[in-house]
Amino acid sequence: MAIGLSHGGTNVYSATSPSRELWVATQDGLVLFERENNQWRESRRALRGSHISAIIFEPNSGTIFAGAFFGSVHASSDGGRTWERRDNGMTIHDVYSLASNVVDGKVRVYAGTQPAHLFVSEDLGLHWSENPSLRSVPSAGQWSFPAPPHVAHTKFITFDPHDSQIIYACIEQGAFLKSTDDGKSWTELNTVGLYQDKNRPVEHFYDVHRALIDPRDPRKIYVTGGAGLYVTDSGGGSWERWTAPDWAADVYPDGFVWNPKNPDLMFVAAAEHNPVTWRKAGPQARAEGKIYRSEDCGKNWQRLAGGLPASLKHEFGALCLEEANGNCAIFGGTTGGEVFCSEDNGESWTLITSELAPISKKGHEKLLAAS
Repeated sequence: MAIGLSHGGTNVYSATSPSRELWVATQDGLVLFERENNQWRESRRALRGSHISAIIFEPNSGTIFAGAFFGSVHASSDGGRTWERRDNGMTIHDVYSLASNVVDGKVRVYAGTQPAHLFVSEDLGLHWSENPSLRSVPSAGQWSFPAPPHVAHTKFITFDPHDSQIIYACIEQGAFLKSTDDGKSWTELNTVGLYQDKNRPVEHFYDVHRALIDPRDPRKIYVTGGAGLYVTDSGGGSWERWTAPDWAADVYPDGFVWNPKNPDLMFVAAAEHNPVTWRKAGPQARAEGKIYRSEDCGKNWQRLAGGLPASLKHEFGALCLEEANGNCAIFGGTTGGEVFCSEDNGESWTLITSELAPISKKGHEKLLAAS
């Protein structure tokens, strides 16, 4: 089995044994690492020159999909040896996120773009159609993004673990959306009720990064955003903001994963401050990227060390987890081209490589370029 480390693709995997292939999405294409004698070694590169935003593996067909910023969608049906562009019907080619699901027995592939739209394919990417209802929610006209050109994007797509008709989409910045009818209509969960932070009500949280839906109770939803972790146990009827003790008010948590067999164990990658701070700092910008672990489903957090840098200029631009036989392997990729790995639930970490192109959301690698 293979797993992928990318900004906007699948980030939680489950297998019967640890995977031997790791695909890493970088600013200069895909890099394949293979496990040999318990060591990860680079073995192949693909799609050179493309800034890969997302990678997913469609298990029914064995197709690998890669999305690219300003580069559309590419697919491989031979394990990544050859690739072809598959984007017939897509009217926007700046791809931020990919996901796949089986709905009524049919495989569907989803692509989120900038501007924030959603495209769907039912033939493994050979033909695409837009889901126009995504932009029918009341706030769509106000969706925006702080950095030029101030255009929002569909950052992450996920599904209810028990009902294939239920889709979630994270719009950065603008909305956390849910569809209960396979995308025919959408509601905004971040405006349903008040979000409470020390008894201070706020009617809306805008900066939505990623979502995890509790497989034990789909009313429990966890969302990372530009200022922390937002949690609801009522399906979005009300929200709380949870933070780690050392998080600043403008902490920037992004990568977010958990053990699918034991969701109490979760990990989040967070920069010390948000990209607005990096931009103001200019050449001296530092993200101070960190990885945290919670063993009680986000109520309490511990900053992880054990081989992770005590001070890191870069951000963790991608985070993924694979559960196999009860153990979790976690991989983190940085805007500096480093890949760190823990195969003991985050206790200890090794550096797989420090020589890749940036592993990054588009633009973040420029803000954190070496001074």
